[in-house]
Amino acid sequence: MSHSPTATAQAGGAKLPPLTPGPYRARLTVVALIATLGGLLFGYDTSVINGAQSFMEQPDQLNLTPLGVGIAVSSLLFASAVGALTGGRISDRIGRKTTITVMASMFIVGVVVVVAAVNLPMLALGRVILGLAVGSASVVVPVYLAELAPYEIRGSLAGRNEMMIVTGQLLAIIMNAIIGNIWGEQYPWVWRVMFTLAAIPAILLLLGVTRLPESPRWLADKGREEEALKILDDLRPEGRAEPELAEIQAASREEASRVNMSVKEIFSNKNLVRIVLIGCGIGFFQQTTGINSILYYGEKVLEQSGFSRNGALIANIAPATISVIAAIIALQMMDRFSRRKTFLWGYGLVAVTHVLIATAAGVLPEGGAKPFVLLALIVFFVGSMQLCLNVATWVTLSEIFPLKMRAFGMGLSVFVLWMTNSFLSLFFDSILRAVGLSMSFIGFAVLNVIAFVFFFLFVPETKGRTLEQLEADVMSGALFKRGK
Repeated sequence: MSHSPTATAQAGGAKLPPLTPGPYRARLTVVALIATLGGLLFGYDTSVINGAQSFMEQPDQLNLTPLGVGIAVSSLLFASAVGALTGGRISDRIGRKTTITVMASMFIVGVVVVVAAVNLPMLALGRVILGLAVGSASVVVPVYLAELAPYEIRGSLAGRNEMMIVTGQLLAIIMNAIIGNIWGEQYPWVWRVMFTLAAIPAILLLLGVTRLPESPRWLADKGREEEALKILDDLRPEGRAEPELAEIQAASREEASRVNMSVKEIFSNKNLVRIVLIGCGIGFFQQTTGINSILYYGEKVLEQSGFSRNGALIANIAPATISVIAAIIALQMMDRFSRRKTFLWGYGLVAVTHVLIATAAGVLPEGGAKPFVLLALIVFFVGSMQLCLNVATWVTLSEIFPLKMRAFGMGLSVFVLWMTNSFLSLFFDSILRAVGLSMSFIGFAVLNVIAFVFFFLFVPETKGRTLEQLEADVMSGALFKRGK
């Protein structure tokens, strides 16, 4: 059973006043917009490789072999796994805001190295730098937003990062289609232009971070209560900042008295081990939906479906567009519907859609309506994934871990997510060539049935409670008895 999202929360012996209209909402919106530029860069930098590959392969450019393309794609992803694992720990030490500043600088440096690349090692180096920034962004930005947000709107505010990720993916695919179709034949170096565009939001993020406040929860944990209170005063309705700070302080004191959050002692606490394993499972299964196989190799999947090369580049825009639309709808859903039920619906829909894609690919005759039927099913798959799973994944990971191990738990979970992403992306093209489209999606369907069982048996409900309430329930084990 979960608390109503409109209910007041018990905070250190006092109740939190309910949210009311006020200027703090506009300030929260501005903060979220600036911080989620990291999500936009995440989306653009992971997706731009999709349309740039064919130009980078040309002899008068980087002359990449199929293995070289695989290295170019996966180097960013493996580095993202490292960035996810280390970014959270670094942000625990130096603060969320400072980490975002470093991350923005790395995005700019990575773009410069990639655009100037004259060979595969230099390209891979630039992609590694971008990957470290992407991985850090995937951990730090959702945690930062979750720690700033009032619990009543935490899902929708933290979920805006996922919307910006898919917006970045859509922008990359649209720009690739425009640049590639108009100038690609005449100027094979257009791939450098595709990557250069990522510098624009990176520069905006670096400039905008000066307007971001530090996380009040991080400040309170470091004993800087006056700074935390000032930020909460700016980002909460009147009368709410002090009781909320009291709740944060009470939770921090209680947690500090219970356990020293070293890595060794995290894994000596069975409730913390359980929540870490749940987080890692959430990250793992988000990737085994196959969503990023469409993101990185969508052009090749659509070509196997029956589209021409140019047609596949344009058709790629359809799933990216539905992804953004579904993300917008998902943001409205997050604080209205159960996280747990949303996951179950999502994995059920995705598994069924994979079976339909596999059936259509294996049964329908070549030509005619086949490519359009498969495109429609792929669009439905991406829409279902984005509507029910992507936003829910990032919001849930940002809220399930206790404060003193939140960055570690989030970092490890996203490390698992990125490593799963990396290996699937490294081998998906080979699998697609070896067994074909139909059997590839049968494999994804099986994995998503397993995911459904995992979420049904092990993943608790988190909606409608403050981070401090969730923390108390994790430490006591009560969270694992809820929502079954």
